[in-house]
Amino acid sequence: MTAKTPTSGLEIGLYFDLRNPPHREGSASRLHGFTLDMCAEADRLGAGSLWFSEHHLFDDGYLTQPLTFAAAAAARTERARLGTAILIAPLHSPVEVAEQAALVDLISAGRLDLGIGTGYRKPEYELYGASDRRRYSRTDDMVRQLRRLWAAGGVTPQPVQQPIPVWLGYHGPQGARRAGLLGAPLLTPNADSWPAYRDGLVAGGHDPAVARMGGGVQAWVTEDPERDWPLVAPYIGYQVDSYRRHMVEGTDAPAPRPVEPEKLVSRDSGNPLSYFWFGTPETIAERIRELVKNAPVSTVYLWGSVGGMPEAMVAEHVRVVCTRLAPLLR
Repeated sequence: MTAKTPTSGLEIGLYFDLRNPPHREGSASRLHGFTLDMCAEADRLGAGSLWFSEHHLFDDGYLTQPLTFAAAAAARTERARLGTAILIAPLHSPVEVAEQAALVDLISAGRLDLGIGTGYRKPEYELYGASDRRRYSRTDDMVRQLRRLWAAGGVTPQPVQQPIPVWLGYHGPQGARRAGLLGAPLLTPNADSWPAYRDGLVAGGHDPAVARMGGGVQAWVTEDPERDWPLVAPYIGYQVDSYRRHMVEGTDAPAPRPVEPEKLVSRDSGNPLSYFWFGTPETIAERIRELVKNAPVSTVYLWGSVGGMPEAMVAEHVRVVCTRLAPLLR
Protein backbone atom coordinates (compact mmCIF):
# COMPACT_ATOMS: atom_id res chain seq x y z
CA MET A 1 0.00 0.00 0.00
CA THR A 2 1.37 3.43 -0.91
CA ALA A 3 0.68 6.87 0.49
CA LYS A 4 -1.62 9.27 -1.26
CA THR A 5 0.28 11.53 -3.65
CA PRO A 6 -0.22 15.31 -3.86
CA THR A 7 -1.91 15.54 -7.24
CA SER A 8 -4.09 18.22 -5.64
CA GLY A 9 -4.64 19.88 -2.32
CA LEU A 10 -1.10 21.13 -1.67
CA GLU A 11 -1.32 23.74 1.09
CA ILE A 12 0.91 26.81 0.88
CA GLY A 13 2.18 28.56 4.00
CA LEU A 14 4.58 31.28 5.14
CA TYR A 15 7.72 31.20 7.25
CA PHE A 16 9.05 33.93 9.58
CA ASP A 17 12.35 34.34 11.46
CA LEU A 18 11.93 37.94 12.71
CA ARG A 19 15.38 39.19 11.76
CA ASN A 20 15.96 42.85 12.61
CA PRO A 21 19.30 43.79 11.00
CA PRO A 22 20.72 47.34 11.10
CA HIS A 23 19.52 48.14 7.58
CA ARG A 24 15.89 47.54 8.57
CA GLU A 25 13.92 50.59 9.68
CA GLY A 26 11.95 50.22 12.92
CA SER A 27 12.39 48.73 16.36
CA ALA A 28 12.38 45.06 17.29
CA SER A 29 9.08 45.63 19.07
CA ARG A 30 7.59 47.09 15.89
CA LEU A 31 8.87 44.09 13.90
CA HIS A 32 7.20 41.59 16.23
CA GLY A 33 3.90 43.45 16.10
CA PHE A 34 4.06 43.81 12.32
CA THR A 35 4.81 40.10 11.89
CA LEU A 36 1.74 39.24 13.94
CA ASP A 37 -0.25 41.58 11.69
CA MET A 38 1.10 39.65 8.68
CA CYS A 39 0.11 36.36 10.29
CA ALA A 40 -3.43 37.66 10.74
CA GLU A 41 -3.51 38.94 7.16
CA ALA A 42 -2.18 35.67 5.75
CA ASP A 43 -4.82 33.80 7.74
CA ARG A 44 -7.51 36.09 6.32
CA LEU A 45 -6.19 35.47 2.79
CA GLY A 46 -6.34 31.70 3.23
CA ALA A 47 -2.75 30.68 4.02
CA GLY A 48 -2.58 27.01 4.93
CA SER A 49 0.08 27.39 7.61
CA LEU A 50 2.44 29.77 9.41
CA TRP A 51 5.86 28.58 10.57
CA PHE A 52 8.43 29.98 12.99
CA SER A 53 12.11 29.13 13.44
CA GLU A 54 14.66 29.05 16.28
CA HIS A 55 18.23 30.27 16.52
CA HIS A 56 20.28 31.88 19.27
CA LEU A 57 23.00 34.55 19.36
CA PHE A 58 22.45 35.69 15.78
CA ASP A 59 23.60 39.28 15.39
CA ASP A 60 20.32 40.42 13.83
CA GLY A 61 17.84 39.40 16.54
CA TYR A 62 16.69 36.11 14.98
CA LEU A 63 13.65 34.57 16.70
CA THR A 64 14.71 32.50 19.73
CA GLN A 65 11.42 31.10 21.07
CA PRO A 66 9.15 29.85 18.27
CA LEU A 67 6.50 28.34 20.55
CA THR A 68 6.09 31.63 22.40
CA PHE A 69 5.58 33.44 19.11
CA ALA A 70 3.25 30.69 17.88
CA ALA A 71 1.09 31.27 20.96
CA ALA A 72 0.83 34.96 20.06
CA ALA A 73 0.01 34.06 16.45
CA ALA A 74 -2.62 31.59 17.66
CA ALA A 75 -4.47 34.43 19.35
CA ARG A 76 -4.47 36.46 16.11
CA THR A 77 -5.53 33.72 13.67
CA GLU A 78 -8.46 31.37 13.19
CA ARG A 79 -7.73 28.83 10.45
CA ALA A 80 -4.05 28.51 9.45
CA ARG A 81 -2.04 25.78 11.11
CA LEU A 82 0.93 26.96 13.20
CA GLY A 83 4.29 25.25 13.06
CA THR A 84 7.85 25.33 14.36
CA ALA A 85 10.52 24.76 11.75
CA ILE A 86 12.38 23.88 13.66
CA LEU A 87 12.62 23.84 17.44
CA ILE A 88 16.11 22.65 18.43
CA ALA A 89 15.18 19.59 20.46
CA PRO A 90 18.45 18.80 22.30
CA LEU A 91 18.48 22.28 23.86
CA HIS A 92 15.16 21.76 25.62
CA SER A 93 13.55 19.59 28.26
CA PRO A 94 10.87 17.28 26.85
CA VAL A 95 8.54 18.29 29.69
CA GLU A 96 9.03 21.98 28.91
CA VAL A 97 8.31 21.40 25.21
CA ALA A 98 5.30 19.19 25.97
CA GLU A 99 3.73 21.82 28.23
CA GLN A 100 4.44 24.78 25.94
CA ALA A 101 3.23 22.93 22.86
CA ALA A 102 0.06 21.84 24.65
CA LEU A 103 -0.66 25.47 25.54
CA VAL A 104 -0.25 26.60 21.92
CA ASP A 105 -2.49 23.76 20.80
CA LEU A 106 -5.16 24.82 23.30
CA ILE A 107 -5.01 28.51 22.34
CA SER A 108 -5.21 27.61 18.65
CA ALA A 109 -7.96 25.01 19.12
CA GLY A 110 -5.78 22.19 17.79
CA ARG A 111 -3.75 23.84 15.02
CA LEU A 112 -0.15 23.18 16.10
CA ASP A 113 2.44 21.25 14.07
CA LEU A 114 5.58 20.80 16.16
CA GLY A 115 8.66 20.55 13.96
CA ILE A 116 11.84 19.57 15.78
CA GLY A 117 15.42 19.00 14.71
CA THR A 118 18.97 18.70 16.00
CA GLY A 119 20.42 22.14 15.34
CA TYR A 120 24.01 22.54 14.21
CA ARG A 121 25.58 25.64 15.81
CA LYS A 122 28.16 25.14 18.58
CA PRO A 123 27.47 28.56 20.19
CA GLU A 124 23.83 27.59 20.70
CA TYR A 125 24.74 24.38 22.52
CA GLU A 126 27.29 26.27 24.63
CA LEU A 127 24.71 28.93 25.53
CA TYR A 128 22.38 26.26 26.90
CA GLY A 129 25.18 24.28 28.55
CA ALA A 130 24.23 21.30 26.41
CA SER A 131 26.32 18.73 24.58
CA ASP A 132 25.91 18.25 20.84
CA ARG A 133 26.89 14.58 21.10
CA ARG A 134 24.22 12.04 20.12
CA ARG A 135 21.96 14.88 19.10
CA TYR A 136 20.08 12.77 16.55
CA SER A 137 19.31 9.97 18.99
CA ARG A 138 18.27 12.55 21.59
CA THR A 139 15.95 14.18 19.07
CA ASP A 140 14.47 10.78 18.18
CA ASP A 141 13.92 10.14 21.87
CA MET A 142 12.11 13.45 22.30
CA VAL A 143 9.47 12.25 19.82
CA ARG A 144 8.84 9.20 22.01
CA GLN A 145 8.79 11.23 25.22
CA LEU A 146 6.41 13.85 23.84
CA ARG A 147 3.93 11.19 22.76
CA ARG A 148 4.07 9.72 26.27
CA LEU A 149 3.77 13.11 28.00
CA TRP A 150 0.67 14.06 26.00
CA ALA A 151 -1.07 10.78 26.77
CA ALA A 152 -3.22 10.07 29.81
CA GLY A 153 -1.20 10.42 32.99
CA GLY A 154 1.20 12.92 31.40
CA VAL A 155 1.30 16.69 31.50
CA THR A 156 -1.80 18.76 32.15
CA PRO A 157 -3.65 20.39 30.62
CA GLN A 158 -3.56 18.00 27.68
CA PRO A 159 -3.48 19.34 24.11
CA VAL A 160 -6.52 19.32 21.82
CA GLN A 161 -4.82 17.01 19.32
CA GLN A 162 -4.02 13.52 20.55
CA PRO A 163 -1.20 13.66 19.88
CA ILE A 164 0.14 16.90 18.42
CA PRO A 165 1.93 16.00 15.16
CA VAL A 166 5.71 15.99 15.73
CA TRP A 167 7.55 16.54 12.46
CA LEU A 168 11.23 15.67 12.14
CA GLY A 169 13.40 18.22 10.35
CA TYR A 170 15.92 15.70 9.03
CA HIS A 171 17.72 15.91 5.69
CA GLY A 172 19.12 13.22 3.44
CA PRO A 173 18.26 9.51 3.17
CA GLN A 174 19.51 8.57 6.66
CA GLY A 175 17.43 11.31 8.29
CA ALA A 176 14.37 10.40 6.22
CA ARG A 177 14.71 6.75 7.29
CA ARG A 178 14.95 7.78 10.96
CA ALA A 179 11.68 9.69 10.67
CA GLY A 180 10.08 6.69 9.01
CA LEU A 181 11.20 4.30 11.74
CA LEU A 182 9.41 6.52 14.27
CA GLY A 183 6.29 6.84 12.11
CA ALA A 184 6.73 10.62 12.26
CA PRO A 185 5.98 13.20 9.56
CA LEU A 186 9.10 14.31 7.67
CA LEU A 187 9.78 18.03 7.42
CA THR A 188 11.09 18.20 3.87
CA PRO A 189 9.18 18.68 0.61
CA ASN A 190 11.88 17.07 -1.50
CA ALA A 191 10.63 13.94 -3.26
CA ASP A 192 14.17 12.54 -3.28
CA SER A 193 13.68 11.73 0.43
CA TRP A 194 10.50 9.71 -0.15
CA PRO A 195 12.06 6.28 -0.93
CA ALA A 196 14.19 6.25 2.24
CA TYR A 197 11.30 7.61 4.30
CA ARG A 198 8.96 4.93 2.94
CA ASP A 199 11.53 2.21 3.64
CA GLY A 200 11.88 3.48 7.21
CA LEU A 201 8.13 3.37 7.73
CA VAL A 202 7.98 -0.24 6.57
CA ALA A 203 11.00 -1.24 8.69
CA GLY A 204 9.40 0.43 11.71
CA GLY A 205 6.16 -1.50 11.24
CA HIS A 206 4.15 1.50 10.04
CA ASP A 207 1.73 1.52 7.12
CA PRO A 208 3.24 3.75 4.38
CA ALA A 209 -0.24 5.22 3.99
CA VAL A 210 0.44 7.29 7.15
CA ALA A 211 3.35 9.07 5.44
CA ARG A 212 3.31 12.86 5.58
CA MET A 213 5.92 15.20 4.16
CA GLY A 214 6.14 18.97 3.94
CA GLY A 215 8.63 21.76 4.38
CA GLY A 216 10.21 25.01 3.34
CA VAL A 217 11.10 26.15 -0.16
CA GLN A 218 13.64 28.93 -0.68
CA ALA A 219 11.72 31.14 -3.08
CA TRP A 220 10.39 34.64 -3.70
CA VAL A 221 7.26 35.14 -5.77
CA THR A 222 6.59 38.30 -7.75
CA GLU A 223 4.21 39.44 -10.46
CA ASP A 224 6.99 41.52 -12.05
CA PRO A 225 10.41 39.79 -11.81
CA GLU A 226 12.25 42.38 -13.89
CA ARG A 227 11.05 45.24 -11.69
CA ASP A 228 11.57 43.45 -8.36
CA TRP A 229 14.86 41.61 -8.81
CA PRO A 230 17.09 44.65 -8.06
CA LEU A 231 15.00 45.30 -4.92
CA VAL A 232 14.88 41.74 -3.57
CA ALA A 233 18.37 40.45 -4.50
CA PRO A 234 20.28 42.30 -1.74
CA TYR A 235 18.01 40.83 0.93
CA ILE A 236 18.41 37.31 -0.46
CA GLY A 237 22.19 37.79 -0.40
CA TYR A 238 22.13 39.11 3.15
CA GLN A 239 20.01 36.23 4.46
CA VAL A 240 21.99 33.43 2.84
CA ASP A 241 25.31 35.03 3.87
CA SER A 242 24.05 35.37 7.44
CA TYR A 243 23.18 31.68 7.66
CA ARG A 244 26.50 30.65 6.16
CA ARG A 245 28.49 32.94 8.46
CA HIS A 246 26.72 31.82 11.63
CA MET A 247 26.98 28.17 10.58
CA VAL A 248 30.77 28.17 10.96
CA GLU A 249 30.86 30.37 14.06
CA GLY A 250 32.61 28.57 16.91
CA THR A 251 34.43 26.21 14.53
CA ASP A 252 37.82 26.28 12.80
CA ALA A 253 36.23 26.69 9.39
CA PRO A 254 36.96 29.97 7.59
CA ALA A 255 34.22 32.50 7.01
CA PRO A 256 32.49 31.74 3.68
CA ARG A 257 32.75 34.12 0.79
CA PRO A 258 29.62 36.20 0.05
CA VAL A 259 27.14 34.54 -2.29
CA GLU A 260 26.08 35.90 -5.66
CA PRO A 261 22.25 35.99 -5.55
CA GLU A 262 21.91 35.77 -9.32
CA LYS A 263 23.57 32.34 -9.24
CA LEU A 264 21.21 31.03 -6.56
CA VAL A 265 18.03 31.59 -8.56
CA SER A 266 18.97 29.26 -11.42
CA ARG A 267 19.95 26.25 -9.29
CA ASP A 268 17.85 23.21 -8.53
CA SER A 269 16.80 22.61 -4.95
CA GLY A 270 19.34 20.95 -2.70
CA ASN A 271 20.89 22.27 0.46
CA PRO A 272 18.61 25.12 1.64
CA LEU A 273 21.56 27.53 1.36
CA SER A 274 22.49 26.47 -2.19
CA TYR A 275 19.50 27.92 -4.06
CA PHE A 276 16.85 30.63 -3.87
CA TRP A 277 14.22 30.64 -6.60
CA PHE A 278 12.77 33.90 -7.89
CA GLY A 279 9.94 34.28 -10.38
CA THR A 280 6.28 34.61 -11.20
CA PRO A 281 3.62 32.56 -9.41
CA GLU A 282 3.40 30.28 -12.43
CA THR A 283 7.18 29.73 -12.52
CA ILE A 284 7.47 29.00 -8.80
CA ALA A 285 4.39 26.74 -8.86
CA GLU A 286 5.97 24.63 -11.59
CA ARG A 287 9.24 24.35 -9.68
CA ILE A 288 7.37 23.29 -6.55
CA ARG A 289 5.45 20.62 -8.51
CA GLU A 290 8.75 19.26 -9.80
CA LEU A 291 10.23 19.30 -6.30
CA VAL A 292 7.44 17.33 -4.61
CA LYS A 293 6.71 15.04 -7.61
CA ASN A 294 4.75 12.01 -6.39
CA ALA A 295 5.85 12.14 -2.75
CA PRO A 296 3.16 12.46 -0.04
CA VAL A 297 3.81 16.19 0.45
CA SER A 298 0.85 18.00 1.99
CA THR A 299 2.27 21.45 2.70
CA VAL A 300 5.00 23.77 1.45
CA TYR A 301 5.94 27.11 2.95
CA LEU A 302 7.92 30.10 1.67
CA TRP A 303 9.60 32.96 3.47
CA GLY A 304 7.18 35.76 4.26
CA SER A 305 10.07 38.17 4.76
CA VAL A 306 13.69 37.87 3.70
CA GLY A 307 16.70 39.51 5.31
CA GLY A 308 14.95 42.35 7.11
CA MET A 309 13.23 43.84 4.07
CA PRO A 310 10.77 46.79 4.35
CA GLU A 311 7.24 46.19 5.53
CA ALA A 312 5.67 47.11 2.19
CA MET A 313 7.66 44.38 0.41
CA VAL A 314 6.67 41.82 3.04
CA ALA A 315 2.98 42.71 2.81
CA GLU A 316 3.06 42.44 -0.98
CA HIS A 317 4.76 39.06 -0.85
CA VAL A 318 2.22 37.73 1.64
CA ARG A 319 -0.52 38.85 -0.75
CA VAL A 320 1.06 37.28 -3.84
CA VAL A 321 1.82 33.96 -2.12
CA CYS A 322 -1.70 33.65 -0.68
CA THR A 323 -3.76 34.93 -3.60
CA ARG A 324 -1.68 34.08 -6.69
CA LEU A 325 0.63 31.15 -5.89
CA ALA A 326 -1.56 29.12 -3.53
CA PRO A 327 -4.52 28.72 -5.95
CA LEU A 328 -2.18 27.26 -8.57
CA LEU A 329 -1.21 24.41 -6.25
CA ARG A 330 -4.46 23.54 -4.50
